[in-house]
Amino acid sequence: REHSANLCWLTGFDPRFAEALLIIVPRHPQRFDAVAKRIERSGLTLARRSVGLPTPASVWLGDSMGEMFLYFAASDVAFVGGSLAPIGGHNVLEPAALGLPVLFGPHMHNFVAARELLLERNAALEIADVDALAASVIALLTDPAKALAMGEAGRAAVAANRGALERLWTILQQ
Repeated sequence: REHSANLCWLTGFDPRFAEALLIIVPRHPQRFDAVAKRIERSGLTLARRSVGLPTPASVWLGDSMGEMFLYFAASDVAFVGGSLAPIGGHNVLEPAALGLPVLFGPHMHNFVAARELLLERNAALEIADVDALAASVIALLTDPAKALAMGEAGRAAVAANRGALERLWTILQQ
């Protein structure tokens, strides 16, 4: 699964980012314990949100519900999962709205319009695999100006599309 792939590249992650924290938020609560076990088996230090405030760790497991905004707000870069495997992706507009540079894999068939919007606005990067994910994260962490520009482009893209439902309803009523 994608969680395991993320752990593999983090164990060999660039030593310049030894203080980096990987936040993993499984989509389904029934996966929380299995993901925690994988993290523990990887040899990385783990903090679980369900246990309380995070302790020093290299991986923070977001094993809670309704706090995705908090996890994105605590991040510098967002990789939106469900997209390296043919699952269809998840909502990339949430991290973009917060001004984060967004990364996702090639399988975004459930969010085609959002994918295209962010790519067209240079607010996201589509990565092919875990190696490209690691390289892209490192590139963004070492180039804060690029990360900021991508984040601002994403925030602007989301803002420009707010109210789309109301505009559509107005058109349909005419």
